[in-house]
Amino acid sequence: MLLPDGYSDIPHGKIAAVVTHLEMTERPPRRDDPPGALRLRRVDLPALDWYRDLYRRVGEEWLWFTRTGLDDADLAARIHAPGIELYGLAVEDHDEGLLELDFSEAGQCELLYFGVTAKFIGTGAARFLMNRALEIAWSRDVGRVWVHTCTFDHPSAVAFYQRSGFRPFKRQIEVADDPRLDGTLPRDAARHVPVIA
Repeated sequence: MLLPDGYSDIPHGKIAAVVTHLEMTERPPRRDDPPGALRLRRVDLPALDWYRDLYRRVGEEWLWFTRTGLDDADLAARIHAPGIELYGLAVEDHDEGLLELDFSEAGQCELLYFGVTAKFIGTGAARFLMNRALEIAWSRDVGRVWVHTCTFDHPSAVAFYQRSGFRPFKRQIEVADDPRLDGTLPRDAARHVPVIA
């Protein structure tokens, strides 16, 4: 269905975001790492509690809810699936960033989840994490690396991805139930997105 020009009403209890899809089809020039004691660690067969905690700490402010309500079996099936690789951004033995890569489709890599915790936004940690993500992705037999972000994410997300070498290729509108109304996320999460019950 094609949306008409102008405003379209969103029912109360729903949220709507503009989603931007970005891709790169060749390895970009390498960007310098920021100073600091950051390291990336691969997490094979991640524990569900570890994943849920890091997913929440990184994504709650940006309304990451897709994986929040999954039961153990469904979450395990997704994060332990063939082609999925998970990494933590370690800072002094604590994971403060999440990188989830999907190599399940031949010839490409999707950055499924990418982000750092609030206290590391603006410190260069995301640039370090992206540098490692692109090194890993382009070390495989891929011709395309892609990601999507939306208007619930950090306001600089699209510009950050473009500085990293991605270019936008598609835009969509996503409508979903507001996860703060059913308790999936706290009522005060993502204050930049008003709750309309």
